[in-house]
Amino acid sequence: MFGVEPICRVLSGHGLKIATNTYYAAKNRTPSARSVRDAELKPQISRVHTDNCSVYGVRKVWRQLHRAGVPVARCTGPHSTP
Repeated sequence: MFGVEPICRVLSGHGLKIATNTYYAAKNRTPSARSVRDAELKPQISRVHTDNCSVYGVRKVWRQLHRAGVPVARCTGPHSTP
């Protein structure tokens, strides 16, 4: 595939100056608490969504998780976790 350096060079040629060390710094950074929590919740969110014929939206997934005793923010749902 493509390396980081050529991609940064192309982006710089289009006016987006991005240094390769910026990419590597972001890649090697420890995950945030939010991303760790999202990773923990993702299987549970997917399970609730799938168990309900994949028709539950954010609000219904949130309610189902709360009924199951899983504390989760309302904005967390099948389409809001990466």
